[in-house]
Amino acid sequence: MNPLRSLILAAAGNDAVRRLVSTAPVSRGIVDRFVAGESTADAVAVTAALARDGLAVTLDHLGEHASGREPAERTVRAYLELLDSLHEAGLSEVAEVSVKLSAVGQAVDEGLALANASRICAAAEQCGTTVTLDMEDHTTTDSTLGVLAELRRTWPGVAAVLQAYLRRTLGDCRDLAGTRVRLCKGAYAEPESVAFTDPHEVDLNYVRCANVLLEGEGFPMFATHDPRLVPIIGERAKWYDRKPGSYEHQMLYGVRPDEQRRLAETGETMRVYVPYGGQWYGYLMRRLAERPANTTFFLRSLVGTS
Repeated sequence: MNPLRSLILAAAGNDAVRRLVSTAPVSRGIVDRFVAGESTADAVAVTAALARDGLAVTLDHLGEHASGREPAERTVRAYLELLDSLHEAGLSEVAEVSVKLSAVGQAVDEGLALANASRICAAAEQCGTTVTLDMEDHTTTDSTLGVLAELRRTWPGVAAVLQAYLRRTLGDCRDLAGTRVRLCKGAYAEPESVAFTDPHEVDLNYVRCANVLLEGEGFPMFATHDPRLVPIIGERAKWYDRKPGSYEHQMLYGVRPDEQRRLAETGETMRVYVPYGGQWYGYLMRRLAERPANTTFFLRSLVGTS
């Protein structure tokens, strides 16, 4: 793993660094680049702006690892409010939601997470949209896929997320190729025993997994900003006779926005992953870890304000 990436991921769990980043004046500008805001109204406003540019959206209410039933319930209520607001704004056709099971009680009780995710799925269905279950670190993969299978008994359109850096993912892609699947590289610090640590190996596995998903009868969603992989996905889609609309590209809010608009203008479905909420620190650290070059400006700015 890139040493700088390791350092950034370590900083994500360091309270002293968290306080520094949270209080530094420069942080607001960095956060605003990657996070839509803290309120539901902020999230809806950003969604509307992206939709005007021809972009689809998936929204993530930031927060994970709920330590009890009360914080899990707050997350559920945040999603219910968001879904109602999207419906009222006429945005349900272009916006769905992404949910982390750890934010709705997975660590407390898997049954609680299933019940809470079911409430969000039911609300999404009523509002005319759907849900994607975000994937987290490898220790939760089996649990998350188990909950996904239960949810799909009632809501077959709930999407899975698979991470190309995990060694198991090619097999998971084969199992889920007939369904909605988002394929990403992965952004958690994982041991070499379960994950590829060489970026080239991760890229190779991403393409292997993409081929499996494109060959299947499901709806693959390719979450990558990599300027090498994006055109490769387009080429592989043509190879498998996939038309635009039978798959989609996904990118993070604030990352390569010009490329996002370019893809949309060519007729591709381009969905932007839009996070919002007050718990932005862990998310920001993972985004910086994915692209360590982003960190240079950030660190210089922090030093300049100290």
